[in-house]
Amino acid sequence: MPTPGARTGVRILLVHDDPTVGDACSRALRLDGHEVWAALTLEEGLKLARAHTPQAVLIDVRVPLASGVRLTRALRELPALSATPLALVTGDRYPTPGAVETLRTLDVHLRQKPIWLEELVDLARELVRQAAAGINS
Repeated sequence: MPTPGARTGVRILLVHDDPTVGDACSRALRLDGHEVWAALTLEEGLKLARAHTPQAVLIDVRVPLASGVRLTRALRELPALSATPLALVTGDRYPTPGAVETLRTLDVHLRQKPIWLEELVDLARELVRQAAAGINS
């Protein structure tokens, strides 16, 4: 949920299955002045995306890359999110070439774990810069 009274920045959807890390990342981005919506599951993330039309999306969940690909595909199918900057963080060490190519086609930034909280926040900030500039790459 966004922080009441926070200055309006970019609307960010953060999908992170670790509530502690997700909360820390959300706080850092809210301190930057952004409206952050956080989800613990892919399904909840899609529901929040439909309800709040984020301007940037960061997905970091412990699921097979294929599940993340399905979510990014579903997000891209929403007309309001077709060009929204997206990043997917995965621990999948051996992604299939097809999954990687699909993410590339969907214009999704792919990052490998491990990733420190500071790096996760920096990645989200890069998505914010892209959203603010109206670019997606």
